[in-house]
Amino acid sequence: MTHYYKKYLNMVVKLLLVGKTAEKYLREGIALYSDRLGHYCKFSIVEIPELKNAKSLSREQIKEKEGELILKAVTPSERIILLDERGKSYSSVEWAAELEQKMAQNSKAIVFVVGGSYGFSQNVYDRADGLLSLSKMTFSHQLVRVIFLEQLYRAFTIIKGEPYHHE
Repeated sequence: MTHYYKKYLNMVVKLLLVGKTAEKYLREGIALYSDRLGHYCKFSIVEIPELKNAKSLSREQIKEKEGELILKAVTPSERIILLDERGKSYSSVEWAAELEQKMAQNSKAIVFVVGGSYGFSQNVYDRADGLLSLSKMTFSHQLVRVIFLEQLYRAFTIIKGEPYHHE
């Protein structure tokens, strides 16, 4: 994986989030890794606003309404990967190889999606090109943002052969 191609610098990678990041320390972690990721790809974060009056809605209604907003935020040409506890798990090195393979498939963009507290609607699952699990453990949808960005950054450093990751 030491053959880091310049074409990856033109790869568009997005992180699509439902709701704003609540805690300052999480926002700082997100900013740190977002800045670092800019050296490896065209990285951006898209936040979908939280639903208003969500307390009056059932969990399924919340997932459906959030799902509609998620699907409006992506284009047909974008590959969608959901961060989901039912997804495939990888070691960091395996994840770097998987990411490199996805980038080599000439997708215009890869969009990683962190859903809301209750997960995704069936429509979002149906649109997804893959599911990624960061752990068998469950993390809050707020915390998973920083954990994923660190792993994404780590994957790019592995692909490029940089010394960030130690085996």
